[in-house]
Amino acid sequence: MLRNILMIISAAIGIIGCSAAETDTIQIASPHLVTPMKVMVVSPRQEFYGEKFPSVYILNGHGGNHTSWMSNQKRFAELADHYKMIFIFPDGRNSWYWDSKKMKMESFFINDLVPYIDSNYPTDPRPQMRAVTGLSMGGHGALWLAIRHPDIWGNAGSISGGLDIRPFPDNWNMKQLLGEKNANPKVWEEHTVMNLVSLIKPGQTNIIIDCGTDDVFTGVNEKFHRALLEKGIPHDYTSRPGAHNWDYWCNSILYHLLFFNEHFPR
Repeated sequence: MLRNILMIISAAIGIIGCSAAETDTIQIASPHLVTPMKVMVVSPRQEFYGEKFPSVYILNGHGGNHTSWMSNQKRFAELADHYKMIFIFPDGRNSWYWDSKKMKMESFFINDLVPYIDSNYPTDPRPQMRAVTGLSMGGHGALWLAIRHPDIWGNAGSISGGLDIRPFPDNWNMKQLLGEKNANPKVWEEHTVMNLVSLIKPGQTNIIIDCGTDDVFTGVNEKFHRALLEKGIPHDYTSRPGAHNWDYWCNSILYHLLFFNEHFPR
């Protein structure tokens, strides 16, 4: 009898001590992309918890891919279990998460990625149970997607985001996607998150933004913060010591996940 009890206790300790989260690398074919998209997904095992989970889409920066976040921040399996969240890491493909002549990344997210995740993973599909955030190009992309599609994402964040593209007309292959700024000023005005503030309704989206004080995007983040204040849009904004690097981003994502957890209605 005592031996059986000890075996049960030992098994329970083993379950508690190991992660219940699973990591998948999937491919999603789409008419909006030339080749299938590779996506990493970290999810709590439903048999451990028996419930639907909120989902957080986490976007990479320029030059990165679907593996970038997981390669640098090693805690996502632990965090998926801790918060009972599903994390989705798509490959941004230097797209800035727009639709362009080169690729239609926004359409891929809306028509292919989100429906696929909701159909194949135990997500809670309500907008208020979805979030999207990202770093640098991905910070811009996260707010671009969330502001334009509040019916999909009720929570959004940006880490060191390039939230106003106009001061950087020759950087990060944007002119290959939008054309030269001087020749296509209207297109550039339409594709910067800075000019989407007027679309946000107070209380519509829970927003968290942060940027390091030594970051190339510090100025545009301050500008975006002030624009939200002038419009009366509630949001969290933090400026703390840090540069445009993984030391800052790996720390910052922890605050974003805490913020989302506080705002998911469960």
